[in-house]
Amino acid sequence: MSAATTRSRTPDRLCAEAVDLARAAAEEAAAPGVVGEHTGVISEGNRVVTHFFECKELGYRGWRWAVTVARASRAKVVTVDEVVLLPGPDAVLAPEWVPWSERLRPGDMGPGDLLPTAADDLRLEPGFSGEDEPPPNSVLSEETAEKAEAEDTDAAEGLAKNLPTAPSRGSIAAVADELGMRRARVLSRHGLRRAADRWEEAFGPRTPMAQAAPATCVSCGFLVPIGGSLGQAFGVCANEFSPADGRVVSLAYGCGGHSEAAVMPKPPQPPPPVIDETKVDPFPLRPTADSGSVSETEDESSAELGHS
Repeated sequence: MSAATTRSRTPDRLCAEAVDLARAAAEEAAAPGVVGEHTGVISEGNRVVTHFFECKELGYRGWRWAVTVARASRAKVVTVDEVVLLPGPDAVLAPEWVPWSERLRPGDMGPGDLLPTAADDLRLEPGFSGEDEPPPNSVLSEETAEKAEAEDTDAAEGLAKNLPTAPSRGSIAAVADELGMRRARVLSRHGLRRAADRWEEAFGPRTPMAQAAPATCVSCGFLVPIGGSLGQAFGVCANEFSPADGRVVSLAYGCGGHSEAAVMPKPPQPPPPVIDETKVDPFPLRPTADSGSVSETEDESSAELGHS
């Protein structure tokens, strides 16, 4: 261990004795009466010492005033280097900061709140817009064709294992099973209308959340379409942070968790008014001397044309 390291761990005598100087500096920086007893001293380096004082200010339990003093080499005058309020070992501290994306929980979103969706959100993937559609006469590559054929084979084998008895091909029962219509009873028009009214009232366009939404669910990537006639007006929300997660929502419903909320264009600003109705136009009570068709002259007799 070097001599410099040994000296740095031992508080300088003159700096350690400058308790009154440190207290005066702390009282000057703090409010009156909040600097308490001297609680300790530590060495920060060669001829650099920090004094600690108890903090009596409300709301700062366990904190302490730290006053760092120092002196130059071979000097006997101690000067104040820094005064700061630091937390002690038993200080009451605020919880560790957590990003908003980790603090957000389902149900925290309210009317008017926007939840930006990252471009690389794993819950979303590019949809089909028709721009990248291959021509009708295009031929798939051999690699893609082999993969598709292998997937079809695996799927067929799995279905064969799970179906002990398959209906005969071409029968009405087989077609009904494939279309999902082989049920004893289905919803009537009255039942469909009542369900649509309930869903429209709970998650429809007239709710406060939808009124403050940047866009409707029909353009949201988290909307899961449903089949049947109700699929023309409703879908299922799949955004875990949306208040309608897992609920049937109207296509005209909306919330701040829209998948494109971060890239929504700003509403256009109205153009400035052609006539500014807030401005006051001054009108003189009497006409000015040069407002007439004939200029004013000092001597009427010298004028070529007289006034009638």
